[in-house]
Amino acid sequence: MAVNLDFAVASSDQITKELGRRIERIRLSRNLTQAELAADAGVNPRTILRLEKDGTATLDTFVRVLMALALGPNLEALIPEAEIRPVERLRHRGRERQRATSRPPRTPPSAPFRWGDET
Repeated sequence: MAVNLDFAVASSDQITKELGRRIERIRLSRNLTQAELAADAGVNPRTILRLEKDGTATLDTFVRVLMALALGPNLEALIPEAEIRPVERLRHRGRERQRATSRPPRTPPSAPFRWGDET
């Protein structure tokens, strides 16, 4: 049963579990056992079990499994290359940014805003 998870508002735990479920469904659709996928990815079969069960895996394991499932080209969409706006390039005289500028910490308002004419 497919679950439509809103990745924009889901917790990291929900997202990793959903990714594990998706990997399991892809593995099964290709008629691969966990042991076969583990061998193709160069990891232990228990690692595949943990990945599918609760999304627990290192980034290296996750990438290896995606490559073994021939999903490597999809990794480009995961984190696209940063594009520098032309105005920013001019501001920095053609050099790329090496570090972020520090900003004051964000503090939430102490009380909700009111116009003052509420009763």
